[in-house]
Amino acid sequence: MSEEATVLVEDTGGVRIITLNRPDRLNALNDSIMAPLAVAVADAAKDATVGCVVVTGAGRGFCSGGDLKGNRAPAEVTPEVGGPTEQGHVRLRSHMETARLLHEMGKPTIAMVNGPVAGAGIGIAGACDLRLAGESATFLSAFDRIGGSGDFGSTWFWTKILGTAKARELFFMGEKLDAEAALAFGLYTRLFPDETLRDETLKVAKRLAAGPRMGWRYMKANLNNAEDGMFEQHLDQESLYMGLSTQAAGRIYKATKEMGEG
Repeated sequence: MSEEATVLVEDTGGVRIITLNRPDRLNALNDSIMAPLAVAVADAAKDATVGCVVVTGAGRGFCSGGDLKGNRAPAEVTPEVGGPTEQGHVRLRSHMETARLLHEMGKPTIAMVNGPVAGAGIGIAGACDLRLAGESATFLSAFDRIGGSGDFGSTWFWTKILGTAKARELFFMGEKLDAEAALAFGLYTRLFPDETLRDETLKVAKRLAAGPRMGWRYMKANLNNAEDGMFEQHLDQESLYMGLSTQAAGRIYKATKEMGEG
C-alpha cells in the first residue's frame, strides 16, 4: 500500500488549492513534503487554466516550520558536491523555490491559514499576496528558539510587508500571537470563523480567478517592482504594463463577445 501524498492538489473554479498534508506533524517541512510542494507550486505557476493559487495545511494547522525530528542520511563529501554545509545549502535553496514562485508568479496567491503557522511556514505565508486566517490561527517566528536566522524568504517578505521596525520586533521578540493580535500587527489580511474560512477564502480566490488575468499579472509585476525598483523606472514600467494590460483586456473582451455571437 502506497503512502498518502504529502502534498494534495485540487482544482475548483479556476483556483488551484495546494494542501500540505502531514497533519500529524502540523505539516512540518521535511524532504518528503518540500520537494513535491515546490513542484506543485511550479506546476500551478505555469498552468494557464489556473487563475489563483491557494496554499493551506491539512488538519488543524497551516505549517509549523521545519521538521527538526527527522533523520537525514550522512552526507558523503566529494569534490563535486562538497560537504554537508554545501549540500544542505543546495537542498534548502531548491526547496525555497516555493516561496519565490508564490511571490513572483503572474497570478494572485493566497495563504489560507487554518491554524498555527511558524518558522518556514511564515515564509510561505509571507510569500503569498493575501493571508486569510481562521480564528484559531496563531503566528510565531520561532527562529530564535532554534538559533536560526530565518528561511523561505521570511526575513525578506516580512520586512517588505511590515517595515523594518515591525519585522525586527517580530523576529527578535519571538512572541506567539493569537489571530486577533496577528491581524492587528498586520500579519493577516482578513480573519474569519474557522468553520467559514474555506468558503470565504474560495469566494475571494474564485473572484480573482474570474477577474482580468492579464491585469492581475501586470498589476502584481508592478507591485513587486515597487519593492526594490527606482521610482522613475517604476513609472516607466507602470506605463508599459498599463498599456499591455488594457490592450489585453480589450482584445479578450472582443474575442469573448465574438464567440458569443458566433
